[in-house]
Amino acid sequence: MMKFTPNPQEVLKKAKTVAVIGCSPDPYRTSNYAAKYLLNKGYTVVPVNPNEAEILGEKCYPDLNSIPSEIQIDIVNVFRRNIHTKGVVEEVVDWKQETSQNPVIWTQLDVSSPEAESLAENAAIPYIRNLCIMVELDRMN
Repeated sequence: MMKFTPNPQEVLKKAKTVAVIGCSPDPYRTSNYAAKYLLNKGYTVVPVNPNEAEILGEKCYPDLNSIPSEIQIDIVNVFRRNIHTKGVVEEVVDWKQETSQNPVIWTQLDVSSPEAESLAENAAIPYIRNLCIMVELDRMN
């Protein structure tokens, strides 16, 4: 199967809503800063963290399946350690099958794993490997 690695800038131009997996309520954590940055750039951010009810004034969901189906997710931005990335991709694959969602999986720096990438590839889910979403947004300006 051919790898499908989309152009990050093209993904960001088309995207409106980003689910941030592992979004932290701590303003000193990169996931929180990136989510705030995305909000400031006009994106809708859906924080995903099972330990929080709200982050940055946005309702937080414990997992992808808890996000209401009417919310169209364009990017699943993964902010978990790479040992968890395969599990996140498995969740995205299952979620994609149960919904009409077809997001791009975006893994932050050092978050990707070969197993996760292979799972996404086999499920025909576009996968961006080890790129900072904030850096890619800055490159567009």
